[in-house]
Amino acid sequence: MKITILYGGKSGEHEVSLVSAASVARNIDFSKHSINLIGITKEGKWFYQEDSELQRIKKDKTASLQIKEKYPVVIVPGGSKQNAIQVENNGKYINLYTDIVFPVLHGTFGEDGTIQGLFEMAELPYVGCGTMASSLTMDKEKTKQIWENANLPIVPYICAKKYQSEDKTEFENLLEQVNSKFGYNVFVKPCCAGSSVGASKASDKTSLEKAILEAFKWDDKILIEECVNAREIECSVTGNDNPVAYIPGEIAPTHEFYDYDAKYTDPNGASLLIPANLDEETIKQVQTIAVQAYKSLDASGLSRVDFFLDKNSGKLMLNEINTMPGFTSISMFPKMCEAAGLKYADLIEEVLQLGINRFEKKRELLTSR
Repeated sequence: MKITILYGGKSGEHEVSLVSAASVARNIDFSKHSINLIGITKEGKWFYQEDSELQRIKKDKTASLQIKEKYPVVIVPGGSKQNAIQVENNGKYINLYTDIVFPVLHGTFGEDGTIQGLFEMAELPYVGCGTMASSLTMDKEKTKQIWENANLPIVPYICAKKYQSEDKTEFENLLEQVNSKFGYNVFVKPCCAGSSVGASKASDKTSLEKAILEAFKWDDKILIEECVNAREIECSVTGNDNPVAYIPGEIAPTHEFYDYDAKYTDPNGASLLIPANLDEETIKQVQTIAVQAYKSLDASGLSRVDFFLDKNSGKLMLNEINTMPGFTSISMFPKMCEAAGLKYADLIEEVLQLGINRFEKKRELLTSR
């Protein structure tokens, strides 16, 4: 099978993608498959990468992928496997055959439904959630609304729009609304960003103002959530119609919370505990709610479902869902799958097949009379 791996992207998580995609590429079963590499710059331009880039990261297991801007790529609507992806070389366009696309892209323009819609228009199979589920899960407010409607437990929140920070009266009203509902001890984060980009904790009015303005640099809609004294529990889920939840893990940050630096720049930023230190009843509860949360959003392929476990009450609450979680061999998502017996290379095979299965099933549907 010819697999096209996309990486990079016009996203605050661009560098994370370079690491995840390199790990995926190194662990593809080359006795069964071959790979095309396409890098997407921070400006959103696509470039085909020569085979030397694949050989470089296979030789150096610590290397991240790079993007050489030599061979531009275009996508042709309706092109399907044979000619949907075309590479420009000296003014001529060459078809780049692919059986499936693996978009190892995190955040905006990768997990938000935009690139999934492009694949649908191009008639290309791809790994991960479909257009609607990707778009919904990228928006933390809409995700919470669906989970609320499904009677699933969530962290209480207020959603704010950017115009509320641009008018002095509106801004004061927002601050008062937060203080009235939660007090000033809250978390503030963009609605449509990942990896804790733009997220911060506030403890008084001044730090709340600062946190809100920081979050609005990344999105025009933000969430302000009650600060819960909680353990952070995560659960991997794979599948299409009959999803499966794996062994839960726990994040034990050494920072005040599991921020971007704790995740990616500080090697001692957090301990990853797999399995999480939970009793059997709580493990089953996590797995059950994770599957319910996944299905309520029509997710497919794979996702990581994140929880808060209140240290005081023992209450389990959904935090968010990530449809293309970190995918290095030491990332939480594959490690939780591995703890349940699904090895990293086999996990890659599974999500590839799930993408093919969903594509073939959808192709059976009528699109015209």
